[in-house]
Parts: sequence; structure tokens; C-alpha cells
Amino acid sequence: MGGARAGKSAAALARARALGGEAVSFVATAEAGDEEMARRIAAHRDERPAAWETIEEPRDAAAALARARHDVVVLDCLTLLVSNLLLDGGEAAVREGVQALLGAWRRSGKTLIVVSNEVGMGIVPAGALAREYRDLLGWANRTVATAADEVRLLVAGRELRLG
Repeated sequence: MGGARAGKSAAALARARALGGEAVSFVATAEAGDEEMARRIAAHRDERPAAWETIEEPRDAAAALARARHDVVVLDCLTLLVSNLLLDGGEAAVREGVQALLGAWRRSGKTLIVVSNEVGMGIVPAGALAREYRDLLGWANRTVATAADEVRLLVAGRELRLG
């Protein structure tokens, strides 16, 4: 977890590689809505080993986790998953989707590495939708962190393990 460009994805990939080697499933939640996002997705894809399984699933992370062939799974990222669910189905869809993901994770016995942004440390957004998103992502981060064995905060490329 951390801010934009803090090194979250790189840290998650390194952790997954250390735990799973070439046997890693990667769940991608981003959608290429414009050229800049398409370039970001391509750059992230190039950072992953070609042998890793990639599952493109912008909304149903629980189903993606259930389909994953490997015991080590990276979900990149919770930030966009929450955004996609909020825009499609509102608060209820976000809460249901995150709870479904955690349920699927518990049932799977897999190691799940979740990448997410911390967006609640800045200014209060001016718009109602942006405030709702910030609050729901904060809830999702807290909910996932509570279920996690460990949580790491990345700031300027430096990792802090949170107790």
C-alpha cells in the first residue's frame, strides 16, 4: 500500500517472485480507457515474467482468484477494483466485491499479495463521488489489512512493515 509511483507494484512483484518463482498468477484490474492508461498497462505487463499467468479481471476479483492456477497470486490493484465496482454498482457493489474477494482468499489457501493506493492522507476531495471513493477505498484497505498476515507501506520506494 502507498501513494502513486511509490514502488508498490515493483515490491509486490519482487515478493511474489521470491515466494512463487515462475509459478505466480497475476490478477490485473486496470482497463485501458485511454492511450496513457494503455501505456501504463503495457509497461506493467513488461515488468512481469512471461511465464506468469495473467488474469484480466476489472471487477470480479473473487472469481479471478478462484481461477488462478498458482498458489501465489498478485492482485494489482485494489484501487482500480474499488473504482470499477463503485462506478458500476455503488457502495454496495464495493462492499460485496471486497468481502467476496476475502472469502475466496480464505477458501483458496493461496498467498494473496494485494497492491493498493493510500488516498486518504491528502486533501478532502471537493466532489461527492471523489469523497465517496476515498472513503470506500479507505474501508477496503482497512478491511483487507485486517485480514492480512502482513501489511507494507511504501513511501518514495522505501518499505515500512506495519504492525
